[in-house]
Amino acid sequence: MTDIHGRPSAAELVAAVAEFLETDVKNETTGAVNFHVRVAANVLRTVERELLDDGAAPDLLGFDDERALAAAIRAGDLDDRGDEVTSALRDLVLHRLAVAHPGYENG
Repeated sequence: MTDIHGRPSAAELVAAVAEFLETDVKNETTGAVNFHVRVAANVLRTVERELLDDGAAPDLLGFDDERALAAAIRAGDLDDRGDEVTSALRDLVLHRLAVAHPGYENG
């Protein structure tokens, strides 16, 4: 992927702020502020992983987005494709976990 905005990239900027929070700010704070610093750094690390995610998008069984897939499931339109739906949903959840909580699938 070509970064039309040059360097630093959005992922690099997010990573730099996360590192600043994880080191300088975290080491200089205590209590509730320290907790919120750790939460903010974790959020930034998640955004960084989203920006860097170049994995293939999970198969949505031909639907344009998750909302359309969910609507079809609710309506019973996919009742005859149970194993396929289960597999697609599993892949979707694992893809999200890989970004939101790396290593979870091995835990």
